[in-house]
Amino acid sequence: MADLHGLLQGYVDDGALPGAVGLVARDGRVEVAAAGSMAVGGAPMAVDSIFRFASITKPIAAAAVMMLVEDGRLALGEPIRTWLPELADPVVVRTPSSEPDDVVPASRPITVYDLLTSTAGYGFPSDFSLPAVQRLFPVQRDGRDVRGFPEADVWLAELAQVPMLYQPGEAYLYDTCSTLQGVLIARASGRSLPDFLAERVFEPLGMADTAFEVPAAKRDRLTSYYRTGLELVDGPDGQWSSLPAFPWPARGWPGPPTTG
Repeated sequence: MADLHGLLQGYVDDGALPGAVGLVARDGRVEVAAAGSMAVGGAPMAVDSIFRFASITKPIAAAAVMMLVEDGRLALGEPIRTWLPELADPVVVRTPSSEPDDVVPASRPITVYDLLTSTAGYGFPSDFSLPAVQRLFPVQRDGRDVRGFPEADVWLAELAQVPMLYQPGEAYLYDTCSTLQGVLIARASGRSLPDFLAERVFEPLGMADTAFEVPAAKRDRLTSYYRTGLELVDGPDGQWSSLPAFPWPARGWPGPPTTG
């Protein structure tokens, strides 16, 4: 196996990032290495340092939905209006390039399966300039700003005012369906999303450091988040120091690579 530490250290030495942790597993062999520091000028990086998750959260949410299907609480072909009545009567823009007020009724209800396959009609295509997509941006906010979302019920009411870009089942669209899965999990289970995931996913898998917030006792292990050029965006006492108003699974919660 190549020198994993040396590979990571190269990125630190050229100033691309302050530190990194890497894990490689192949043919029963596992190598974990840490290089650099947890922040610019900060403590050394460690193999159990805590990082912010990004889109890897999406399959975790989907797995939780499938658990509820297995439990008999949900069915793949079931309309989501049972649990998300705000979306009981959605409308769709006449064509993807139509204005947001040029709409037709949805041809059928949105189903649980549509959410799992990201084909419910809500979300981002490759062309962000489409009018309906521009209308979605103020609602499906920047996922890196976890404090920028209102509570789930408020967010869902806002989404209900946005027309869908495609009819249910017609096209894959990124991001929004995973956020909707988070609301569905909470309402169908009768529990908060953090509590459900902790009990049914994280604890059974030994993901002891994965959650929607980092408690004070673990915050010295949370790495800082930088933009390109090492511009600090969020530190250990920032966005993840307490539970957000809307814990949502489309982008990001903390957890170290050794457990997450």
